Amino acid sequence: MSNESISKILLVTVTLCLVCSVIVSTAAVGLRPLQERNRQVELQRSILEVAGLNAPEASLQESFRQIEPRVVELSTGRFMDLDAMDFEAVRNEGRALGKREDIANIGWLPKFAKIYLVRNAGGIDKIILPVHGYGLWSTLYGFLALEKDGRTVSKLRFYKHAETPGLGGEVDNPKWRRLWRGKLLYDDRGEVRLSVVKGRADEQSAEAAYRVDGLAGATLTSRGVSRMIEFWAGDLGYRPFLEKIKAGELS
Repeated sequence: MSNESISKILLVTVTLCLVCSVIVSTAAVGLRPLQERNRQVELQRSILEVAGLNAPEASLQESFRQIEPRVVELSTGRFMDLDAMDFEAVRNEGRALGKREDIANIGWLPKFAKIYLVRNAGGIDKIILPVHGYGLWSTLYGFLALEKDGRTVSKLRFYKHAETPGLGGEVDNPKWRRLWRGKLLYDDRGEVRLSVVKGRADEQSAEAAYRVDGLAGATLTSRGVSRMIEFWAGDLGYRPFLEKIKAGELS
């Protein structure tokens, strides 16, 4: 065929596309195990960071041995006797959320959640809860660490989101994250009170223990974080589990 014929041009184009597709597909399949390992490593680093167990001199695996993963049935707050493989098999169990109850805009309520505990000689020292909720542009995924009372915040850290850098992306700013330490998730009556306010929180007010400064120029992201906290601290989230911790029913 002539080099200028339409048939030859189409043949070369199709062949080139097929070859490139095979190369890309092969690379994607071959790299998938590495990507999954990297994802697990990032999750472990995030959990260790909110647990306050960063230990540069120790390996990641050695440090993570101080973390105790447990599976919780959200509706009852009970620990389930499931190992990691079992959890992977049932992690998609749950139900779709109705519009009114889905304040965090996540769409799906899982039946089980994997939480993480840090223990000391006296029992549970830290409780690390996976949380997620929609901000402005994306779902934010992170971990909320509570003290052993199940009420006092130790740390909040997001490990995945696509919020605007310099605005909603300031959820990653260490200065803003430090504002969460010592805040209270519930009031004395057990109502969820913790939220991100618009502007600066008044540290002299009676509500100071339940308020975190808003992110400048990121009202919708701030609101999304507040709703995320409200959802996961509520009856559909971890409240049944945290109430059992408070009552001493779980150890």
